[in-house]
Amino acid sequence: MESKSAQKYECIIFDCDNVLVDTEAIMLSVLVEIVKDFGVNMTVEEAVYKFCGKPMQEIISNLEAIANSKFPEDFESRYRAISYEKFRKELQPKDGVQELLAKIEVPFCVASNGPRQKIELNLGLTGLLQFFTPETIFSAYDINHWKPDPQIYIHASKAMGFLPSQCVVIEDSLPGIEAGIKGGFKVYGLSNGFNHQELAEKGAIVFNDMRELNTLLRIKK
Repeated sequence: MESKSAQKYECIIFDCDNVLVDTEAIMLSVLVEIVKDFGVNMTVEEAVYKFCGKPMQEIISNLEAIANSKFPEDFESRYRAISYEKFRKELQPKDGVQELLAKIEVPFCVASNGPRQKIELNLGLTGLLQFFTPETIFSAYDINHWKPDPQIYIHASKAMGFLPSQCVVIEDSLPGIEAGIKGGFKVYGLSNGFNHQELAEKGAIVFNDMRELNTLLRIKK
């Protein structure tokens, strides 16, 4: 893990889910519950392993294959409606994120596989929207390219006015790390405590707590 020799980057690009906001357990618990209606039985832990960071359409396709049947056309909208309702009641920012964002002196943004509505809702619910503007929120839905395709990160860096080599990506998922590496970015991977080796094998510099980034990225204290 880098420490004193860490580079100070000119732009920081954050993923959203499980990097800025603690969404994973909420989203996957909803998913696990509603797919029971289609004969799919799995634990939240199994869902994390199978689906963390993957585009929603890929997740639905995988679940349909397990169920051996097509889901209703409103499956995604129903899933998101239930998830958003739970977000409003339960969602929290990742520990230390608000303090971290307040200290950053270089430009930063968020680039996510999720829809813009979800990104803005989650940042708003957790008090983090104050650190972003519409111009610093990037959704894969806006460009129709989802991680592990690197286009969302390339798009975000270009819109922010920087080359990939001038930016650092903060991720937690294997598809997200793959996207960052493919796009030519240095990537820091937030471990969930069980996937340290997998993140490292994808090419990320692995860390365990968002509060570590203050030192890792040489953010001013």
